[in-house]
Amino acid sequence: MKDIKKNASVIISASWIFTAGPEDQLLSDYAVVIENDKVIDLLPQNKVFDEYEANNNYQLTDHILIPGLINTHTHAAMSLFKGFADDLSLQDWLNNHIWPAEKEFVNSSFVKDGSILALSEMIKSGVTTFNDMYFFPEATAEAVKELGVRSNIGLVVLDFPTNYATDPEDYLVKGFEFRDKWRNEELITTSIAPHAPYSVSNEAFTLINTYSEELNINIHTHLHETQWEIDQSIDKYGITPVQRLNNLGIIGPSLMAAHCVYLNDQDMDILAKNKVSIAHNPSSNMKLGSGIADVAKMLKQNLTVSLGTDSSASNNRLDIMGEMRLAALLIKGTTKSPELIPAKEAIKMATINGAKTLGLDSTIGSIEKNKKADLVAIDLSAIENQPLYNPISTLVYSSSRTDVSYVWIDGKIKLKDKKLVNIDEERIIQMAKKWQRKLKKI
Repeated sequence: MKDIKKNASVIISASWIFTAGPEDQLLSDYAVVIENDKVIDLLPQNKVFDEYEANNNYQLTDHILIPGLINTHTHAAMSLFKGFADDLSLQDWLNNHIWPAEKEFVNSSFVKDGSILALSEMIKSGVTTFNDMYFFPEATAEAVKELGVRSNIGLVVLDFPTNYATDPEDYLVKGFEFRDKWRNEELITTSIAPHAPYSVSNEAFTLINTYSEELNINIHTHLHETQWEIDQSIDKYGITPVQRLNNLGIIGPSLMAAHCVYLNDQDMDILAKNKVSIAHNPSSNMKLGSGIADVAKMLKQNLTVSLGTDSSASNNRLDIMGEMRLAALLIKGTTKSPELIPAKEAIKMATINGAKTLGLDSTIGSIEKNKKADLVAIDLSAIENQPLYNPISTLVYSSSRTDVSYVWIDGKIKLKDKKLVNIDEERIIQMAKKWQRKLKKI
């Protein structure tokens, strides 16, 4: 009697699979079995077709399959400002270039178009989830739904008026209206996103903390990005931003803090004791001349450190694979300790640590049964990746985002043979050029 095989949506067979799960398994000649939006099994390739049959089968020789990459700090729509104001310090860049341009151009159309551009780049770079902070969140959500990328969308808050809102209360009202409208969209979660300690008052932070606790919603903010920020806080409040936010109740496990470049011992202890998650943005910090975060000290304190790109306007690349390599190299160079952040840990910073930062580690961030099928296949066959002794090391130190061949989000294929699926690249390029012509006039 012939054995009855179980049905599956997709079977992906790869030369190597790095699970990024609790056991950090590197599996050789294994297959991932997907049913709808979830991983339902991992089996050796020589056994998988004895148990399962699927309409869509992928045999990816010389590929390593990893969990989808997670970008934990972005301003996606700012991709339309890529190259607009380069080689400037953060405050000059913000005050004299970005904020004036935003005042003139940013509206819902700008945000949707910029988000589509960013999401297309992220998919091609292996990013399946991003953590965003920007104006007109509904426009970002529309882009997310159109392209099918997983997202955590920040409900931005500032003290001063913008094209989007007038004051902290107005930002919050509009943010929660968006949250209520989109709460049933499976690919979207939300957080409250006060821009930074220097742009949000004590009163606004107190209100944000109340909402965060009542609604059990995370907070995403820039924190200790520059020395100027520290000096400004000490001049105005007599304490550092971390100490100030701690007094206001903001510092806690629900806080996702971007950057954290300048932390004294007291600040670091506060973050560690309160289990704050840190989004490390090495390329943006270096490009803006903001400094290099002391990730070695963060790891010694057992802080969860993930990776972000920041916006294309301050990085020019939404490339988490590049951030993995840079993060691993920076810590080795600054500490003279080459054993810190080995390749395996660099991948985990970009996967399971990102999921932990977003509070989504029960559903994404590793390749395990019953987790979402957010997966990336990277082709290691190119000449620049040879010889190949260790696929994990080769992935981090030799390969690049141009080697990303396949991307699945929620079990749906988004990149196939390095080409976007159901996304018109030429239309997006022409749309970006249209905005370029507008911005060149100022």
